[in-house]
Amino acid sequence: MKFAMSYSCGKDSTLALHKMLAQGHEAVCLVVCFNEAAERSYFHGADKSMLQRYAEALGLPLLLCPTNGEDYAQALESGLLQAKAIGAEAVCFGDIDIAENRRWEEERCRAAGLAACFPLWQQGRAALVQELLALGYCCLIKSVNRRLLPTSLLGRCLDEQVVAVMQAAGLDVCGENGEYHTLAVDGPIFWRPLEFKLGERFESGDYAFIDIS
Repeated sequence: MKFAMSYSCGKDSTLALHKMLAQGHEAVCLVVCFNEAAERSYFHGADKSMLQRYAEALGLPLLLCPTNGEDYAQALESGLLQAKAIGAEAVCFGDIDIAENRRWEEERCRAAGLAACFPLWQQGRAALVQELLALGYCCLIKSVNRRLLPTSLLGRCLDEQVVAVMQAAGLDVCGENGEYHTLAVDGPIFWRPLEFKLGERFESGDYAFIDIS
């Protein structure tokens, strides 16, 4: 089956892409919703240059869906129609167990006449993190909720030591409650490691971030 990957650049969508490829499906493009005002991708904050480097490192065309936020659903549907035009039969998402998000994504796919695939669905949050690490992926921690996690984790690769810190604090090691976010930079499906540099750290509300570009 040919599919488009709804790609956030984070660990979950990267693992979902890995699983689809391992099952023999063919990816035709990366679909990324792009915040026009911030000039960054939604949720994980990759700029256009970094997104292009992702496309090159993963060997897939990049399909940007520019949006101001208010028209997010329409922008995604437009992007999915473009993916369909280049051969996609389905769209893959990295959701794990939040039913409301899944329903919303299925609605967007129905509007575009595409199937929706969720290869991580209900597989267990901790188990998926362990699988990601066992496969050898390097996912840099881009943001943390500083009420829950130390800011010293920013810029570190998610590994067993980081997981142990989260477990000791009684946190969801998958970060599904907003504990942290990541950017995947290397692993089995990368044709080459993503080029990046670590920049300044900054804070906003409860969250601390490191610029990765």
